[in-house]
Amino acid sequence: MRHGGDARGAAVHDGGVHGAGVRDGGHGGDPVEGERYSRSVRLPGFGLGSQGRLAASRVLVVGAGGLGAPVIQYLAASGVGTLGIVDDDAVDLSNLQRQVLFRPDQLGFPKARAAADWVRAANPDVTVVAHPVRLSDRTADLLDDYDLVVDGSDSFDTCYLVADAAAERGLPVVWGSVNRWDGQFSVFWDDAPDGRAVDYRDLHPAPPASGWDESCADVGVLGPLCGTVGAGMAGEVVKLLTGLGDPLLGRVVTVDALGGTWRESRLARAPHRAEARATVNDARRASSSSVPEA
Repeated sequence: MRHGGDARGAAVHDGGVHGAGVRDGGHGGDPVEGERYSRSVRLPGFGLGSQGRLAASRVLVVGAGGLGAPVIQYLAASGVGTLGIVDDDAVDLSNLQRQVLFRPDQLGFPKARAAADWVRAANPDVTVVAHPVRLSDRTADLLDDYDLVVDGSDSFDTCYLVADAAAERGLPVVWGSVNRWDGQFSVFWDDAPDGRAVDYRDLHPAPPASGWDESCADVGVLGPLCGTVGAGMAGEVVKLLTGLGDPLLGRVVTVDALGGTWRESRLARAPHRAEARATVNDARRASSSSVPEA
């Protein structure tokens, strides 16, 4: 299990959420030093070290739909070392309006496998793992093999499951949601340092009492809005993995595509919940540190 670190991002030891030593190479032939990633490497403060952290990182994307599609594309293009993709759905004709990974000749094909095929074709530096299953209590142990989770799911039940499973493992979550003309995205990390801990349950303490859970099948969604929000989510992943910039911990960005506006809302954990979660996380860290390395 991997854990994060400093307050500016999920930085630990080597500057990123990944706790292992930084690799300044990739999968054979030092792709980090090649032309492919040169525009990232030339960014002020980025360099080979940050590219190496991306190459050493493992990210699980939950949902290969409207949000997961652009997230997967940008993370693959950015050179994240391992991408896991969780989705138990199959490609449907109605998906093609916004789920830009898929083609008409893939109708009926499992989304996780179709998305994995796209990644393999787009960037051979990236190891991709398809998980064509529904994330549930029985399959939540998938998170054990990853450093960070992206939640692009479309139901309250899955969002709570991701939040709780990530909290049990001390993993940060990059979350997003789209509906009609509006989208939101943020960073949740139940065990963030310096009093910045916050997660999905701080934003939505409980599902709507009526059980209301509108989907885009019911009310529609603007296709390009998925790309806008998904690209923002991918940017947050890169910041967390490299330790650069200031992630959206305690901040929720809302995009109004119809009005062409963005706004930011602050999110803080209630004191009683902060105390309770700190106790749980202290116990988890103590338990983890008592287990000898294999």
